[in-house]
Amino acid sequence: MIDAMRVLLISSNTERLNMITIPLGLGVVAAATRRAGHDVEFLDLLREPDPATAVCRAIAAHPPDVIGISVRNIDDQARESPRFLLAKVKPVVEACHECSRAPVVLGGAGYSIFPDAALAYLGADFGVRGDGEVAFPALLEYLASGRDPCELPGVYAAGRRCANDASFSEDLDTLPMWDEALRETANPATPDLWIPVQSRRGCPNDCSYCSTAKIQGRRLRARGPRQVAEHVAVLAQAGYKRVYFVDNSFNIPEQHAFELCDELSRLATGVEWRCILYPHRVPEELVRRMAQAGCVEVSLGFESGCLQVLREMNKRFTPADVREISDMLSAHRIRRWGFLLLGGPGETRETVEESIAFAESLGLEGLRVTVGIRIYPGTPLANLAIAEGVITEDDDLLVPRFYLASGLEPWIYDRVKPLLRGA
Repeated sequence: MIDAMRVLLISSNTERLNMITIPLGLGVVAAATRRAGHDVEFLDLLREPDPATAVCRAIAAHPPDVIGISVRNIDDQARESPRFLLAKVKPVVEACHECSRAPVVLGGAGYSIFPDAALAYLGADFGVRGDGEVAFPALLEYLASGRDPCELPGVYAAGRRCANDASFSEDLDTLPMWDEALRETANPATPDLWIPVQSRRGCPNDCSYCSTAKIQGRRLRARGPRQVAEHVAVLAQAGYKRVYFVDNSFNIPEQHAFELCDELSRLATGVEWRCILYPHRVPEELVRRMAQAGCVEVSLGFESGCLQVLREMNKRFTPADVREISDMLSAHRIRRWGFLLLGGPGETRETVEESIAFAESLGLEGLRVTVGIRIYPGTPLANLAIAEGVITEDDDLLVPRFYLASGLEPWIYDRVKPLLRGA
């Protein structure tokens, strides 16, 4: 039995991108850390006008033995005028070092994409990549006992090479889904508040540009549908009436989606929810059960309306699949948000026009358009960008770099302006 440690967990995100942000990932790490017997303080910087001062104030109030910082976003993925959001995290890490001698540990989705580069840039002591609910408490145990944390899966150390890959749990049902600290940032009375719920992790789709596999792994790992539905019911009892399933693809695996819908219907929570669908082989029976279970909105990440471009992205679906699924959702009165990701390999002015015409023909309730694709390390898109001279092999890509097919600039920005005004 190790001695309990005093831990300060900091959500470094100060951005309100697209929707109200609830630091669910850090919340469940907090719950797992408490479960391991440690004393945890939680600080969400989203509401703090002066993050560095807030950090030092929290340290003074409860001097920690270890500080954990969650890194959600590296940048805003906007090619025309990108914002490097990691620059806002650097003063937070510096404040931790100035006000405490406790080691600083990084984690979160953004960190997991760039574990070495982000650790070096931010000047922290350690980082954990993968499922933080497992890796972070294990790191605390090693630090308390004086063992070398580099022996642990998913742990990175400043100035050292730890030969361990990401740490992924085999059984999500053993991991917490919520922490009461999250209620401080999630007032049920807040308009347009959607509480994030994660029922599965991992993505096997291998889209050419995507970083999800680096964050969650390729292999699908799912919670038991009953456990997820019961968690939603608890949220409903606490006053939360809207839930957002943040799973990368709600309908994969299909059987899990069916069972989750059935469990939600059985409990009759009265909660409205939304999710992300991968628009390939979605049966109408699943859409029907989603509607019955409370689904009111779906994000269709079809990215393009051109088959040639979809194949370049390694998408398994076709525009015809997207249209069929969109029509089914509409028939069951489920709102549809579409997403266009323009400018990737194989894109031309003609394919851009084809995609825009396709998206407009669907009659969606909302459409978001992105020009240029953020290049992430280790992806097929990164390899292509190296081959084409867009980036070099030694570019760690921490500072955002984008792929935009030649011949589109500046025309494409003028072309999409009317769509951006309607977003």
